[in-house]
Amino acid sequence: MLLLGREQLDRSIYEALYAGGRPALILVARVFTFLGEPTVLIGAGFIIAGWLWHRGRGRFAVGLLLVILVGRGLAEAQKYWIARARPTLEPHLVIVKTSSFPSGHATSSMIFYLTLALALAPHEWRRTAAAGAVLLSLLVGLSRVMLGVHWPSDVIGGWSFGLLWVLLTLRPAERLFGSDSPTAQKQL
Repeated sequence: MLLLGREQLDRSIYEALYAGGRPALILVARVFTFLGEPTVLIGAGFIIAGWLWHRGRGRFAVGLLLVILVGRGLAEAQKYWIARARPTLEPHLVIVKTSSFPSGHATSSMIFYLTLALALAPHEWRRTAAAGAVLLSLLVGLSRVMLGVHWPSDVIGGWSFGLLWVLLTLRPAERLFGSDSPTAQKQL
């Protein structure tokens, strides 16, 4: 009975957010989806790591890349292990190729943006940067439901895993690799 209630809630939220037939919403959703595209974020991660390396913060760059890449890899492994089917209630408004749970866009955006906010923002701006990162990830995740390619629970699962991954790994990665990071320097 409880499972049926969750499925009904998933379906109700999905139907309320689906953007089909509303071109302006579809465009906005596609923009936010692009900002959470795992390949885009991985590429941006390498660019930021290269920039950090060039600025003499190579160890820190390696630590950030490991948090981002390993987290993304674990999310992809979950997709194959769980193998949840994508919604078929409405036409998908973007092309998708993998299973549904967890949302790779929600996971990748939470890991990428929150990691950068917590690791690179000056201390006095860290909370604001983290709030902005979480907000951006929320918009990325909502876009996936709007485009009809994820259930809301897929997105919530992606956000949850991404947040947990960053909270569990960022500080240890900074301690291990981050003697040249601003956070580690302040702790010394």
